[in-house]
Amino acid sequence: MGNRILKFALAVIATSLSVSPLLAQQSPCDGKQTNSSKIAADGTAYVTRIVPVPATISPEAQKSLARGESDAKVPQTLKERRTGTDRWQAGVGESSKKLYPVNIAADSIAGVPVRVISPVTIAPEKRDRIFINLHGGGFNSDSGSLSETIPIANLSGIKVVAVLYGLAPEHPFPAGLDDAVAVYKELLKTYQPSHIAIYGTSAGAILTAEVTVKLKQLKLPLPAATGIFSGHLDDPNPNDQGNKEYTGTTPLNDPVLSPIYADLSGFPATLFITSGRDLLLSGTTILHRAYLRAGVDAQLVVFEALPHAFWNNPALPESEEADQLMAAFLEKHLGK
Repeated sequence: MGNRILKFALAVIATSLSVSPLLAQQSPCDGKQTNSSKIAADGTAYVTRIVPVPATISPEAQKSLARGESDAKVPQTLKERRTGTDRWQAGVGESSKKLYPVNIAADSIAGVPVRVISPVTIAPEKRDRIFINLHGGGFNSDSGSLSETIPIANLSGIKVVAVLYGLAPEHPFPAGLDDAVAVYKELLKTYQPSHIAIYGTSAGAILTAEVTVKLKQLKLPLPAATGIFSGHLDDPNPNDQGNKEYTGTTPLNDPVLSPIYADLSGFPATLFITSGRDLLLSGTTILHRAYLRAGVDAQLVVFEALPHAFWNNPALPESEEADQLMAAFLEKHLGK
């Protein structure tokens, strides 16, 4: 656990170092609070930092960061979490459609429920191309099948299939993985692997890497590209009950569950995206380096100051920029 605290602390430090000197001199809202750090005997870093909102991000992002909300977790049941997430996803989906018009349909592929997000018009040369989205949501809810797909489908002009994979705790690992692999295998009957890309955010980013490892194990052709947008570095935190519900009885060093332990050689071109205040900043960068060590064409983009999966907020100019990067990267590598 100490290493994880250190990683998060270093992420916060990295954010504070990126702030301009002028902003760093601003007074905190609480005059009693100061920068401090203490290193325990085992190397665990206990760090407090005052991190001003930088002027290098958009006014919309500055306002978003200035909400003044507590980071303390609010106890809620799984039903309450899913109800709230579904309600939010529906709302952000409507907001996204106004900015990025698309058509949305419910369907089933290989017995797995999916959402099919299609551009209003698809150019002839893009009709044989497809993206697969594996949504975020901590493996126990859906926090991205609309917000992660609507902009990408519109900007790329390519159809996106959002896999509504089985969720924990009812469906622990490898249930969600099996669902995603089943959809991919079925799509291979219609699409060339060189015309398929897989991407996801947070839990979906982890699942994207897991699927790639599994496809290689099965000796199936790999997709042309993948997108790992704020994904973890290795095994899920064993102290997190939610992750225990996902991992089930699978050893945490299993190379499919934890791709950091897998043979990543031969993986497709991959785009990694994270941000300065992302709780998975360190995890994303460590997995990115593992891809590089394996010789993968892996690119990393780190946005300034913004929180985890900020691109799910369509009102931010940075979200538009992130979505454009995602869509352009995935589209670029199809058909090579």
